[in-house]
Amino acid sequence: MASNRVTVLSAVLVLLCSGGTAYAESECSNATLRGTYGFSVHGELLGLLDTQGLHRYTTASIIDGVALQKFDGAGHFARTDFLTVNGAPRAAQTEFNPNQTGTYTVSADCTGSMHMVYDSGAVLDARIVVADEGKVVKGILDAETVPSSDPAADGTQCSANCVLGVQVSLDGRKVEGR
Repeated sequence: MASNRVTVLSAVLVLLCSGGTAYAESECSNATLRGTYGFSVHGELLGLLDTQGLHRYTTASIIDGVALQKFDGAGHFARTDFLTVNGAPRAAQTEFNPNQTGTYTVSADCTGSMHMVYDSGAVLDARIVVADEGKVVKGILDAETVPSSDPAADGTQCSANCVLGVQVSLDGRKVEGR
């Protein structure tokens, strides 16, 4: 009799700790991301990357931004964003830039990647984690390629398809009703 009470008490504690509802963890897929998500972006542009490693800029540039990204549930998205670099709009941007598209993959373990393409020729790749049953996306940029860049502090130059060293985080949440 006492072991039955312990079992019932344990079950009640599990339900209370899980917010009152029990659910089974489900696997993720591209279909997990469907709808519009609001993102915040924060980090630094550190320098130029090549086979020799990171060639730092004299001073890293702080990047902040916001974006709306609409996932189709099948591996594609459209995106609009507004970014600042060191407190000023990026590339004299005065409005949101809606000219971005991309692809994404989400694995069964809810990890994945995004490949973003800007009309300017910039290409960004991110590693992501999908959480809260697809309502939250957290990520970091792992590559950013731009058409050209300023030279690094050590004189390293890049005139075409420059790979930047970045440390940028993405924080997205599904926008209800969109």
